[in-house]
Amino acid sequence: MPARVKAGPVLPDAPCPEGELPMTDIDGLPVPAGRRIALIAHDNKKQDMLEWAKYNQDLLADHELFATATTGHLLQDRLSLPVTCFRSGPYGGDQQIGARIAEGGIDLLVFFWDPLEPHPHDPDVKALLRVAVVCNIPVACNRASADFIISSPLMNTAPLPPDAAPAAAPATAGRPAPAGPADQDALPERKMVS
Repeated sequence: MPARVKAGPVLPDAPCPEGELPMTDIDGLPVPAGRRIALIAHDNKKQDMLEWAKYNQDLLADHELFATATTGHLLQDRLSLPVTCFRSGPYGGDQQIGARIAEGGIDLLVFFWDPLEPHPHDPDVKALLRVAVVCNIPVACNRASADFIISSPLMNTAPLPPDAAPAAAPATAGRPAPAGPADQDALPERKMVS
């Protein structure tokens, strides 16, 4: 059984303390010190995304950014943020980001979607949101939730490696046991990233 990986920052050429391995993603690659954030905005929400990103530009600069094509180019052109762009959402960009989430390559999804307009790629949108929930990454669907997440102190902690995630409580009489204060003692400790 491989040694348990402790959560912590990965700094270039930084030695690991005795007995610890650098934090890695599911492919064994080092996880960057900042978060990997996917940014998507439907057409009627692009201005909201631009305003939100401009307000949080200094914070976003410390992270690796990904986006669908139009949103990403907008952020690059208007704010000079470095963004890795995928295809446009209707042409598979939502699916590409969903695949990246499933591979463990995205830590946060900021998706300003328009609930009042029909979209021809609605199944892709639903699949993207589903994979984000299944993979347990934070999802912000509007400016208010994006502000809460980007300003959270947890943005500066290393994510828990998959093998450190708490196990499900045993079920009793066909229902899961309620979580209580005693369960909190069993949670792994999070380490601050500097």
